[in-house]
Amino acid sequence: MLLRPAAVTRLRLAAVSAVSAFALSVTGVPPASAHGSGGPWVAAWGASQVAGTEIPGNSCPAGSGLEDRTVRNVLFVSGGGDKVRVRLANTFGTRPVSVDHVTVALQRSGAAAVPGTLRTLTFDGRRGTTIAAGEDLFSDPVPMRVRALSSLLVSVHVGRATGPVTNHPFTAQGNYLAAGNAAVDTSGTRYTDTPCWMLVSGVDVRGGARTAGTVVTFGDSITDTASTTGNANQRYPDHLARRLQDREGRTLAVVNAGLGGNRLIAERDGEPYYGPSGISRVERDALGQSGVRAVILQEGINDIGFSASAEDIIAGYRTFIAKVHARGVPVYGGTLLPFRGSFVWTPERQATWTTVNDWIRQSGAFDGVVDFASATASADDPLALDPAYDSGDGLHPNDAGTRAMADAVDLGMLLAGPSRKDSPRT
Repeated sequence: MLLRPAAVTRLRLAAVSAVSAFALSVTGVPPASAHGSGGPWVAAWGASQVAGTEIPGNSCPAGSGLEDRTVRNVLFVSGGGDKVRVRLANTFGTRPVSVDHVTVALQRSGAAAVPGTLRTLTFDGRRGTTIAAGEDLFSDPVPMRVRALSSLLVSVHVGRATGPVTNHPFTAQGNYLAAGNAAVDTSGTRYTDTPCWMLVSGVDVRGGARTAGTVVTFGDSITDTASTTGNANQRYPDHLARRLQDREGRTLAVVNAGLGGNRLIAERDGEPYYGPSGISRVERDALGQSGVRAVILQEGINDIGFSASAEDIIAGYRTFIAKVHARGVPVYGGTLLPFRGSFVWTPERQATWTTVNDWIRQSGAFDGVVDFASATASADDPLALDPAYDSGDGLHPNDAGTRAMADAVDLGMLLAGPSRKDSPRT
């Protein structure tokens, strides 16, 4: 479901120079080198962003902003390589944000880094940078061997007051916040907990011979976090990443473009923390990912919860598909999970659900179908979640349910690529 912000700025990825001097920073931590060759950049982690606002019952400070603080984001990467670059986000900011120090390291545990892995990132060869309002930008690349399915710590220090901070509010992941510049603190002892990802929207890797590109999983809370175990990477895109890494030969990384509470066809008035509508954010959140090769769309249950008609939801799917196809990228339709017994359910909404899922399966508008509904339905009642997969609210799957969702994805379909003559952008 969605917000209607006064102005939603269009994402502009600022180009950064590929030339940078390699020198020791004042802290003695080697900064990123922009030199080196390898395959194309591939998005190995990403998170859809929202405007910084106060969130009821949530301690994320993005609404009030940061001043002389360091945020340490914990990021589970789905692909590996020997070079890394990080994308900083001021996507929904209304004023420039000055960043003084950014580091990346392998996570040891909690806020602690693996000794010897922490690197300072640079931007056009400089340690500090300013992100213009409404923009994102990539760091210079840093040589760093990263294994698929490992976790990184990306720490960002801001000195001056930021104002509201672009962020991802619902993460199923503990992140960290420290007073002052703690970007090079490897012990993690200076940090306290914070629930959200702030100022970072993506991690790209390069040089991994196995990774042919990225599949973007796009949706709402069922894609974003569902009701999965925190700090355990149990989201359905995480399970999908494990399946893809377990296969032999060429494979794909996975980016999670889910947003809790998001709607496909409309915004949620007065609730900007649920993000822009799916059809308005597809260019940025899906097609804006490096190396995108496919998109899986599983969204619409929140629209049904707002009593949208099947015709309007299907029109939204057609718009979404057209945008993705215009870039030569295949898009696969995920059926909506059963929801009888949840607070959303009514007989009228059930009828909408049935019409929408029948259309996803039978219309031929998508390049393929992932039947999440059948994979998670109760054997006794196909309109309800299997009790083994139900988190308890009749709507969101638990860890086993998200694993069943990932198991329903035909990997061969994803890896085959587009069946049309168009070629996906790299």
